[in-house]
Amino acid sequence: MDLVDRPIGLFDSGVGGLTVLRTIKRVLPEENIIYFGDTARVPYGTKSKSTIKKFSLQNVRFLSQFNIKLLVVACNSSSAVALLDLKREFNISVLGVIEPAVRKAVQISEGKIGVIATSATIESGAYQRTIRKIAKEENKEIEILVKDCPLFVPLAEEGWLQNKISQQVAQRYLSFFKDKIDVLILGCTHYPLLKRIIRKATGAKTVLIDSAKETARLVKDVLEKQGLSAHKTKPFLSKKGRVKFYVSDSPRRFKKIGERFLGTGIGKVECIKLE
Repeated sequence: MDLVDRPIGLFDSGVGGLTVLRTIKRVLPEENIIYFGDTARVPYGTKSKSTIKKFSLQNVRFLSQFNIKLLVVACNSSSAVALLDLKREFNISVLGVIEPAVRKAVQISEGKIGVIATSATIESGAYQRTIRKIAKEENKEIEILVKDCPLFVPLAEEGWLQNKISQQVAQRYLSFFKDKIDVLILGCTHYPLLKRIIRKATGAKTVLIDSAKETARLVKDVLEKQGLSAHKTKPFLSKKGRVKFYVSDSPRRFKKIGERFLGTGIGKVECIKLE
């Protein structure tokens, strides 16, 4: 298989990474993508660091059999604690969802950045460290406020995006951000579905950073720099790439919920067992 025609590999603990897939396909429609959702072991956000690393390595070993040209870790929890391990283990470019979002946030922030994510992501300190690192590079002083919002995940998966309950939960979690930040990073791939209630709770002036959009831009840049972009190298053959979906459990449930996240129908979903 031509290097350019090889697929992008993308994994998440479940359906949340479909928001990343959706944006990548919008930016790079010609690319083939293999998506793996570890639905048998979701959520990762409540797991220990060692467990998340173990699961992440297993996920990438599965994706590696498809001879992928690039790996996207669409799970914030895995990006927070397993990214370096994956880069050491596999001889391909490995991109997470944290640094792209942070770079955008630091670039536009006037000095106060908020982060909302799962408990594991917040406790890892990955966003805080990355913000400080990039702020130092940019010679900017940044104040950081963080909050774990675990109930946002089930609300998004249930499709409770704007009802009274979801609005009350958002107010409970986010009211302390109001008028204290100018940028808020949505540090979980489920959270973009809840943008409207998040914006209402934090104030209209707060800029929301969707890691999926920033990650898709980075994927495009990396593929072009490496000469692996299907569009750039074969524009005369441009056509929509294929997407294959794999899960470790409950393909029917994945398909039902996933179509809401992806914004379109999902065809065949294969269930596999990880070794």
